[in-house]
Amino acid sequence: MATKSFSTHWNVKALFPNNCFFHFPAGKSSPNALPFSSFPFPRILHSSSSRPYPLLQCNQTSHNHNLTQAQESVSEYLQQLGLSLDESISIASNSPNYTQMLVDAVKELEEWNTWNNSNTEGEHLGFKEMIIYMAKEKCDNGKIAFLESMGLPLNSAMIIARYLSSESLSSLIHKVKYMKEIIFSGSNDKGLSGKNARRMMMQLSIPADEDLQRTLSFFEKIEARRGGLDTLGSVDTTFRFLLESFPRILSLPVESHLKPIVEFLENIGVPRESMGKIFLLFPPILFCNIQGIKTKALAFEKVGAAYENVGKMLLKYPWILSTSIQENYECILLFFEEEKLPKASIDRAIRSWPHLLGCSTSKLKLMVEQFGKLGVSNKNLGRVIAKSPLLLLRKPQELLQVVLFFEGLGFDRETVGKLVCRCPELFAANIDKTLKKKVEFLVEFGISRDHLPRVIKKYPELLVSDVDNTLLPRIKYLMEIGLSKREIASMVHRFSPLLGYSIEEVLRPKLKFLLDTMEKPVREVVDYPRFFSYSLEKKIKPRFCVLKKRNIECSLKDMLDKNDEEFAAEFIGVGRMLVSPPSRELDQCVCDDD
Repeated sequence: MATKSFSTHWNVKALFPNNCFFHFPAGKSSPNALPFSSFPFPRILHSSSSRPYPLLQCNQTSHNHNLTQAQESVSEYLQQLGLSLDESISIASNSPNYTQMLVDAVKELEEWNTWNNSNTEGEHLGFKEMIIYMAKEKCDNGKIAFLESMGLPLNSAMIIARYLSSESLSSLIHKVKYMKEIIFSGSNDKGLSGKNARRMMMQLSIPADEDLQRTLSFFEKIEARRGGLDTLGSVDTTFRFLLESFPRILSLPVESHLKPIVEFLENIGVPRESMGKIFLLFPPILFCNIQGIKTKALAFEKVGAAYENVGKMLLKYPWILSTSIQENYECILLFFEEEKLPKASIDRAIRSWPHLLGCSTSKLKLMVEQFGKLGVSNKNLGRVIAKSPLLLLRKPQELLQVVLFFEGLGFDRETVGKLVCRCPELFAANIDKTLKKKVEFLVEFGISRDHLPRVIKKYPELLVSDVDNTLLPRIKYLMEIGLSKREIASMVHRFSPLLGYSIEEVLRPKLKFLLDTMEKPVREVVDYPRFFSYSLEKKIKPRFCVLKKRNIECSLKDMLDKNDEEFAAEFIGVGRMLVSPPSRELDQCVCDDD
């Protein structure tokens, strides 16, 4: 058998006399064959066998040369389809498996031609022309090459191309650019989409419908990759898996379908740069028609959610448009109604944390019972849920661990229940990473363990305040004005909220008034740290003006630790029955420094 070089011309008419085609019965094509019902070549042309080709593959050098020529042919073919030179080169150089498939088909055809000793005269084609001929016979108009160039495996590209038979290559490229723009248009995701995906999966405790199951499968594919779900917002990683998980997504029309969805989301308050988070966390929304989305959005009017509220809910929890969540939504509302919890509080909780709608009522019931054991009434529980709805999504044993933690600090069960009502965020916090670290910080700062229960009871928010961004800056500021660490610790012991006040809005202006206008030493606030709790404009300045006009000197405690009646009786000289005139005097008094 003689070996032919790639410069050998092909006798096409000899191979296919009378324009004949080889047809295969439906359902009996080879599992390795391309998904077309008929081919102008025998089935052997599409074999995936890896055996060597003695006719054409002489050595590695000629093999590489053949691939280069084939890529040039693919590029030329794509230009014939209307692509620019740069586009065609980019696609051809990034679709090696597609190119190799064409080369293999040409090799198989050479063998078949040689075996049949066909020497009939006819049209002759060179190797590069035959590659283009083979590409045309695939009948996909370059879409397989383009899909592979985006990172899809060849078999996935071939499957997706089936749904795009009526799509031109140019329109497909335009559609892909548009979809990438709306899905990945935001700034650096920084793993937020992946974090939200994990949270949504962890907090889902109801059966998933088909759309949710496909979404979860999509997440699993990304999680199996290096970097896991943290790469969910990355176009290079995600778009391929999005197409593989939802192969019909590229068949959606841009003008009549995708753009109306984008416009609707913008109308309900979803920023264009944030829209991709919704599509990534719940891709099936792209398949919904506008009327269906509107109908599901209107369902949340029951919790007082206007369109703009639904937009915010979607950003937090895109699954609210799934069938499972919509059905569970009714069950959730009925459950809270039966528990006689305040509707306004529940509505607020659902609007602020719609993940509640993915929770089963049986799980919710267990958590409500746990709060009841702490003595939290239904009315108070409504406020707790409205302020920290995430608490209902915790496990009963997690709540119990927090209760035991506070009991270990010296609180009784009744006081723990009061802490829940005062600062629900405490019971949603991580014990080791948050609560224990704050307790250790306070002890190291100078608060004795014996005094901790009093400090925490007066201002439990201390345990959920950020050390680096909240507590330390305030301590540093107070030290800069001349207070020692020991004095600050003493102030916190007597007045816990001290470290919760804003430096610029509370501490600095009040200290400035104390030092510059009242001309008192900073030591005064050590003796009476509650000074910072009073309004500068409504209480501190008016009372100081009254005292100044009467040349009265007194401590901060004597000036502020009295109600208006008591202050008027002692410093203005009127009895308790004549409160109105001095009260007006307090209101109207203006300091000379103002």
